[in-house]
Amino acid sequence: MKTKLGLLAAVAIATAGILATVANAAAPGNTSPPTISGTTKTGSTLTANEGSWSNTPTSYTYQWQRCASDGRACGDITSATAKTYAPVTGDVGHALRVVVTAVNADGKASATSNPTDPISSAGGPSNTVRPAIAGTAAVGSTLRVTNGSWSPSASSFGRQWQRCESDGTGCLNIPGATGQSYGVRSADVGHRLRALVTARTSSGSTIVASNTSEIVAGSTTTTTSTTTTVVTTTASGNRAPSLGYVSLRVIGARAYARFRVCDDRHGGLTIVERDNKNRVLSVTHRFHVALGSSCAVFARNWRLAPKFRTRGRYVSSLRAIDGGGRLSLLRTRSVSFR
Repeated sequence: MKTKLGLLAAVAIATAGILATVANAAAPGNTSPPTISGTTKTGSTLTANEGSWSNTPTSYTYQWQRCASDGRACGDITSATAKTYAPVTGDVGHALRVVVTAVNADGKASATSNPTDPISSAGGPSNTVRPAIAGTAAVGSTLRVTNGSWSPSASSFGRQWQRCESDGTGCLNIPGATGQSYGVRSADVGHRLRALVTARTSSGSTIVASNTSEIVAGSTTTTTSTTTTVVTTTASGNRAPSLGYVSLRVIGARAYARFRVCDDRHGGLTIVERDNKNRVLSVTHRFHVALGSSCAVFARNWRLAPKFRTRGRYVSSLRAIDGGGRLSLLRTRSVSFR
């Protein structure tokens, strides 16, 4: 009997050890996104930093991507799979980013860097005085961007106006806004504006971002029996919140996100998270956060359904909603399962 009990105990201990090993096994999880260092011009070399990962990766792979000038609409660059990448002529005017995949004995996971500034030509002129925005940042007003100063002098210029978050980050191109002046519109309220200025010479081109404007204010119209008065109001108390997606990692069956939220009023906001994958029905989660200051960083996690953990790219999107129903811009992060 003692022998039998001893055998059962030994089996139980061995089984527990196996289960513990399985429980501890996990693919890498990204805790800090990759970054890119180097000069953003042709003829220079950019280097990917892997970022920080949990569960001790044993190796990394890389895939460089070419994006629009504001970092959207990215696609893989053929054969650009090394830790370093030298921008080519076809990259001029585009932003670049890198997807880093961390590998260990238990699996793989991917994380994406923030995009670089747009790539300039090796022979482009040097900027000596940065372009600057002049004008009142209010709906109905007109902003104008200077060319700045260049050496040697530029023969022509190009511009692309961008709408940024209230903290000056997350700047996105405004379609069709390519003139030296820009008429401020209602969609800009609560945002800052800036312009990318491209200086061209016969030897190449260089792209530099101007300073950002003040936060755009709205306007109201007051009508009396004899006059109509346009009153400019500040955006305070009437701005949409802004949200920045800091990091996303998947460990086991759970997704972990960190994000930064800013709003003009303290108090509660709703964060809407949506799990997305090609040919898979999306799943939505809602979280509630409370701002005790203008901006704060939060962390949330949720169970990731098995259908999102199959081979392919999983995309998480976040959006903040304030008490008045105003929405932030949509922000995304992705993880690749292989």
